[in-house]
Amino acid sequence: MSRRLTRRELAALAGGAAVAGAVGGTPSPAGGSGRRPGVVGVAALAPGEGGRVDGAAADRAMAAVLAAATGAPSAAEAVRLLLSPSDVVGVKLNCLGGRNLSPRPEVVDALVRRLVEGGVRPGSIILFERSSRELERAGFTIRRDGDGPRCYGIDNDWDRTPSESGAIGSCFARLVSESCTALISFGVVKDHDLAGVSAGLKNWYGVIHNPNKYHDNHCDPYVADVVRHPFIAGKLRLTVLDGVTAQCHGGPAYRPDAVFALGRLAASTDPVAADLWAWRVIDAERVRRGLPTLEGAGRPPAFIATAAGRGLGVGDPGRLAEVEA
Repeated sequence: MSRRLTRRELAALAGGAAVAGAVGGTPSPAGGSGRRPGVVGVAALAPGEGGRVDGAAADRAMAAVLAAATGAPSAAEAVRLLLSPSDVVGVKLNCLGGRNLSPRPEVVDALVRRLVEGGVRPGSIILFERSSRELERAGFTIRRDGDGPRCYGIDNDWDRTPSESGAIGSCFARLVSESCTALISFGVVKDHDLAGVSAGLKNWYGVIHNPNKYHDNHCDPYVADVVRHPFIAGKLRLTVLDGVTAQCHGGPAYRPDAVFALGRLAASTDPVAADLWAWRVIDAERVRRGLPTLEGAGRPPAFIATAAGRGLGVGDPGRLAEVEA
């Protein structure tokens, strides 16, 4: 049986950030000054042997994109604009593609270091995915306790009853609904055979118990409705995309003949703009290979415009600003 959030639940969620949806605006982080609608910070980050990247290079690139995404003078200041020392920060990783097409552990480690540098307590950082098995397949080590950052799967720990958001009715991960006060989407840049694009927005399908129900019509409006739920929109501070290696066809699973060395790391406080940027990158590579654009292939990521219409960010390509860090 579905339920809508009570006023008390909405008020609790709004304590750290303004809830989008009812007012039609974008969610605001603590302080609000770090948000830059339509802006995507991008830095070069080339893959090395075996697809790995150098840790020091990852640190430099992460610091650069965080500053560019927020307009802050440093990565530490960027984190302080977006998060508070009291936050429990959940970083949702997208590890469906295994080691070959997931956020690289060394790049995720770079984000963790920047969060700690900005005042987030190490023990208040939770790296998570739908299952612990997917995290391990992507090269992450499961850590459920200790003084440092945690890393573990949702592993079927859902809310006992579903709640509604637009066209979806789902049980959310208790990690998202109860534990975390702030969220970061850490995705990759890849094609999706139904949605068109799987980057930062669709990554949140991993926090609902029934994503299989929401793939009709190119996942539109379902992706937008998942993200605009207060459990996410009221807490979402940042989207980071590992574009060291990207995939332009055959996703969401890894397809070796469709990957390419994009050599970019991207970050944005605007989750819609981040996906718009990923769409542009994917289409450019498809055209270079003589493939039709995603729209020409009959699977445009229509959920991006819907998410913009829901007040979640900028979906107009003319307003997309790529800031090279």
